[in-house]
Amino acid sequence: MKKQILLFLLLALTFTSEAQFSNEAIFNRIRPADSLAKELHFNFYNFNYVRNYEYNNKFHDGYTLYGTQLEPQLVYYANPNLAVTLGAYLRKDFGNEGIYDAEPLFSIKYHKRNLTLVFGSLEGNIQHNYIEPLYDVERKVTTPIEYGTQLLIDREKFKLDSWIAWQKMIYKASSYKEEIVGGLITETTLAEQNGWKLTLPAQFLAYHQGGQIDVLKQVDISTLFNGAAGFKLHKAIGYKIKEVFTDNYVAVYKDFSPHKVRAYQGGFGLWLNAGVNTQWGNLVASYWKGNNFITIKGMPLYQSVSENLYEAGFKQQKRNLIALRYVYQKELVPHLFLDVRFEPHLDLNHADSQLQFSHSLFLTYKEDFRIFKKSR
Repeated sequence: MKKQILLFLLLALTFTSEAQFSNEAIFNRIRPADSLAKELHFNFYNFNYVRNYEYNNKFHDGYTLYGTQLEPQLVYYANPNLAVTLGAYLRKDFGNEGIYDAEPLFSIKYHKRNLTLVFGSLEGNIQHNYIEPLYDVERKVTTPIEYGTQLLIDREKFKLDSWIAWQKMIYKASSYKEEIVGGLITETTLAEQNGWKLTLPAQFLAYHQGGQIDVLKQVDISTLFNGAAGFKLHKAIGYKIKEVFTDNYVAVYKDFSPHKVRAYQGGFGLWLNAGVNTQWGNLVASYWKGNNFITIKGMPLYQSVSENLYEAGFKQQKRNLIALRYVYQKELVPHLFLDVRFEPHLDLNHADSQLQFSHSLFLTYKEDFRIFKKSR
């Protein structure tokens, strides 16, 4: 009965209602601006999280992430087109002694009109806006910092995010391989009229493990690719019912390694979504149909090969999942943002499976303080 109810809701919403929830309130973008020059600012960012998986399946473990992150940074706006940042990232997991992770933050950003160039800590992670089968929102908690180079273009009808990040650097005679990841995300507006908006998104993500100066010559290099393309159709409605939409993608996986050792060398997936944004929250119905699909950084639930603690290596060629997800987002007071999510799903390949769900609570505080301005 639960399966039939969810299927009915999906079909109904398809004709009346984003591939994923908006994460804008969680982002922390620091950019040069015309009004900022010869100024020193203190940027304070605090991200608090509870993300709980009530899962009992062979592809995604059940566990809870609970804690807080701090990113205090000094920002020097050298001129209207240039900003230099220096700070730190700290993660504290509740129930665990001490600080779980600490890293320095440094970046230099050049911004002019609709172009931004970043070198250092990127405007990355979920800010890339990948779909969930390609990039798991949980990585905002587990691996939020990316270091590398990024080019961003933000025009009225075209957006681009091109980036490369060094995940693991090697030195001469290192006992491990270097790891590099990078990608490209674009979205082009084809038509916009009377509240309707049609866009074509395209995304790819590539991972390479290799190097020439490590001592693991017996270990072959590895190169993986994930990509997705599709269309998004949105219709602005009004105040209470703000928007209805459908976002749909075809996702692909390919192993370009010279010596292939993974269970599948190629695969694909169909990611269909329909939703409605209202003043009471946003509702999204999602369907995933995967075949031999392996993800580089996406949510493990969508894979055909398990990475679970006790089921690692388990294979299921075809994956069929249906979900009906709800999010409520609100700015409680200036600079403090609440995000509550409830995401139940069913695995259609297992008729006897029970309704499983995850739920999240995010509380984000971010504010920028000017310390001084140099007189000209």
